[in-house]
Amino acid sequence: MPSNPVTRRIMLGRLLASGALIAAPAMTGRAWAAAPAGVRLSDGTLTIDFDAAMRSTVSHAGKAVTPGGAGEALFLADRRPVDRFLLLDHQEAPVSGPHGAGRQHRLRGTAEGAVEQQLAITFFDRYPGLALYEVRFRNTGTAPLAVAGWRIATHDLLAHPDGAWSFAGASYPDRRDWVQKVGPGFEQRNFMGMNGSDYGGGTPVAVVWRRDVGLAVGHVETVPRLVSLPVAAQPDGTRIGLTGDEPALLAPGATLTLPTSFLMVHTGDHFRPLDAYRRIMAERGLAAPAIPESSYGPIWCAWGYERNFTTEQVYGTLPKAKELGFEWAVLDDGWQTAEGDWKIDRTKFPRGDADMKAFADRIKAEGMRPRLWLAPLAVDPGTDLLRDHPDMLLLDQNGAAQNVSWWSAFTLCPAYQPTVDFFRAQVRRIIGDWGYEGLKLDGQHLNGVAPCYNPAHNHARPEESYEKLQDFWKAIYDEAISINPQAIVELCPCGDSFAFHNIPAMNNTPASDPTSSWQVRSKGKTFKALMGPSAPYSGDHVELSDGRDDFASTYGIGAIPSTKFTWPRDTPDPTDQLPPGGFVLTPEKEALWRKWIDLYKANMLAKGTYLGGLYDIGFDKPEAHAIEKDGALHYAFYADKWDGPIALRGLGEGNYTLTDAFTGRALGTATRTRSTIPAAFERFLLVRATPAQGAAA
Repeated sequence: MPSNPVTRRIMLGRLLASGALIAAPAMTGRAWAAAPAGVRLSDGTLTIDFDAAMRSTVSHAGKAVTPGGAGEALFLADRRPVDRFLLLDHQEAPVSGPHGAGRQHRLRGTAEGAVEQQLAITFFDRYPGLALYEVRFRNTGTAPLAVAGWRIATHDLLAHPDGAWSFAGASYPDRRDWVQKVGPGFEQRNFMGMNGSDYGGGTPVAVVWRRDVGLAVGHVETVPRLVSLPVAAQPDGTRIGLTGDEPALLAPGATLTLPTSFLMVHTGDHFRPLDAYRRIMAERGLAAPAIPESSYGPIWCAWGYERNFTTEQVYGTLPKAKELGFEWAVLDDGWQTAEGDWKIDRTKFPRGDADMKAFADRIKAEGMRPRLWLAPLAVDPGTDLLRDHPDMLLLDQNGAAQNVSWWSAFTLCPAYQPTVDFFRAQVRRIIGDWGYEGLKLDGQHLNGVAPCYNPAHNHARPEESYEKLQDFWKAIYDEAISINPQAIVELCPCGDSFAFHNIPAMNNTPASDPTSSWQVRSKGKTFKALMGPSAPYSGDHVELSDGRDDFASTYGIGAIPSTKFTWPRDTPDPTDQLPPGGFVLTPEKEALWRKWIDLYKANMLAKGTYLGGLYDIGFDKPEAHAIEKDGALHYAFYADKWDGPIALRGLGEGNYTLTDAFTGRALGTATRTRSTIPAAFERFLLVRATPAQGAAA
């Protein structure tokens, strides 16, 4: 607003006439004159300009990337938005805390004489381009205020001729890609609660980016929140923000405090925002645990034989798996009588516990490590557990159970102590009594649960169920590690967008039923940001990749190879559901599998430093990834077919010798200033850049 007091009163009259201010609080002329006409907040990378109505524009390095708009708003019960606030004052002060030193800006505005917005925006020196948002709305009226929802940091990233890409951390039953191109009509709500009976939860971050700049939004609460991070194509750009739609009734004088959130401008794809999110959450107490050395061992899984496996089939395959270099042998679904009871199937293990222990011992005797499949929180109808402990069920408002579609089962409440105790006992049996060295915790229902209304649980709030899911997984993890400090706890939420809040309870994760090689790679890049650049992530069974043999996608992103091959023959398949040729390890496959495992072990890129900021997975063609390991740089390029230049980014000083890592063919040399080389390939090209004497990566 203009600084002249008379002109400011004219402007105030226009706001009143427009309905932006219906009945402003009584204020003196001097107070109105003192209100700022606008304010600029900046750390030099991210700039947020607020006008007198608290509408904001976002800029990156001095260039506006959004139009002006009301980023923050409150929605009343009639869906009317309260989104214009007369800016009253602005204060700035230095701060210091878990995220280091920074500066905090406090803005206060009023709207309709009934709502006050209190907005604290903090920039931190160690996170250039990122601002934390703390938003509160206070009822300054004399009557209760019925609230239907709110939004934070909602902006339109302006359009670019080359379009935009997005990352969304929400889970959907169709198991869609986490990374997608934004096309006309694109819209995704990205609700962090349940988007299906057994699909929900996720990482509460959304990112949209152009070739030159991007925006990321998320919340940094240390427990999950029922919020949405909608991304939607607009005529002139792509909208992104954080919203909530839980109703609330604010009494006079009461304050609605929203989740602490962040807005970030960045270059490149979603890797940098997710990496910053990971580091911030670690500073807030939520981080991945220490990783045992064995977590990087290649994995053979008996799931190729599916539920009808026999112990003889597994025993017969172990020597071949060991010979090829696999270190883990995973016994998958089918060892139990039912999900929920977790009793041993006596048709496969006649002596029960004794045979199960002998099975784990046999795997160890073959020189491998045993891991056992388990689907916690699922209980089948007709089981003893459901008959004896129906109190464990998670129930909705109508008393109905939450379905787990894959097994036609029901969900148990993770915030009910008897449920926690029951599964801790299962872990003691598996790791302690039977001697397994790892757990494969599997199922799409693991990622999130609905609010629980079971009266037997005495929840303080129904939301305790999904807020304490992370505590359930941590209890499982702690139980396993207390028995065997080197135990592997793998969390595999099939097809879900992984729930970040569960990360402290796992030290291994797979691509989790990828539907394509693209998912193997894009999920891998995401996990390297969320868990760390040396995260122990596996590409899941290679048989789920393109062509059912794409180890290149696993190797090139620094993932751990995994397979479910059968040998010397498959289980008979009366349902004819196996793919043509089944999963049998033919001589041709054996040679290929052996070559990839040898290459993996020779370089151990999974332990290297994934350099996720060098290439943009959306815009760079061909698709490219880079890893630094022991001074060398390892590049992976992917395309159906490519004939043209490729850029080797991130080289240090001096000369580098280039080799095709898969074929061993010499590819010449490169330097930092001469880093583009010609290339022709189909599917993939792996380039190892080894520094010559004196070169530094």
